[in-house]
Amino acid sequence: MSERIAALDASLGDLLQRDVLLGPLTTYRVGGPARRFVLVDGEDSLRRVAEAVAGSGVDVLVVGKGSNLLVADRGFDGLAIQLGPSFAEITIEDETVRAGGAASLPVVARQTAAAALTGFEWAVGVPGSIGGAVRMNAGGHGSDMSANLVRVRVVDLAGGEDGEVPAASLDLAYRSSCLTASQVVVRADLRLERGDRVDSEAQISEIVRWRRANQPGGQNAGSVFTNPAGDSAGRLVDAAGVKGMRIGTAEVSPKHANFIQADDGGSADDVRNLMEAVAARVWDVHGVDLHPETRMVGFPPWPGRGDPTEGSNG
Repeated sequence: MSERIAALDASLGDLLQRDVLLGPLTTYRVGGPARRFVLVDGEDSLRRVAEAVAGSGVDVLVVGKGSNLLVADRGFDGLAIQLGPSFAEITIEDETVRAGGAASLPVVARQTAAAALTGFEWAVGVPGSIGGAVRMNAGGHGSDMSANLVRVRVVDLAGGEDGEVPAASLDLAYRSSCLTASQVVVRADLRLERGDRVDSEAQISEIVRWRRANQPGGQNAGSVFTNPAGDSAGRLVDAAGVKGMRIGTAEVSPKHANFIQADDGGSADDVRNLMEAVAARVWDVHGVDLHPETRMVGFPPWPGRGDPTEGSNG
């Protein structure tokens, strides 16, 4: 293994950075370093990284905008990869939108609205990347990525097949897909509908207004738990009486019970411990097994209670 890692490091060469803090690359702003980190900017660099990683056995973490990611304080003992600005290009032709994996969802939402296309307004309130949104089938305000996604281009860093994958083959479900940790979404093609620019921009303004009124700003990663079938995770947490609950540097938001806020300079481990405490209280009070929506790296497996009828990921 050590020989393969040494070969990986040699292959990455000047692309490789060591012990890069991942917390600042997430919206929680807490968490430890990646032992190895590469910012990939361009197809040649991505191909070089893929060739280096294939067969190395190293664990890979693809970091987008970090809006659904919590990295343990001890960090990530593998290779973290982030797509650079060259993968953030957005092109619009008729009703087809091609967005790079690093493109910002709010930027895509605003550009498509300005082009008088409708169907992607919801994304203005999700501070993630296109690639991350595809991986978790992100959504909000009554829609999600599956509603408009046509196909993606994927590069498999583990040596699997690369190329275009139709949306129907991604097993898109509630906040999930079949994409693996080593598969990088390089770009996505969306099909939208012709609409009215004024109407779409008004929808966007209303979504922004609603989120500011109902959801906290600051250091969080949006909804912590997925909604159980037929219910709301936020309602269950609120009814369990834990809104405002605190462990160390992490607090259940007093504004929205399904958000956890991290203090400036806080601890990712505190956030995780608070998540577990909240889920345990909801189980005790409601008998519902909540499942995290947040992607967690460097932590032990989530201590689910094993109830197959509650807390489904959809």
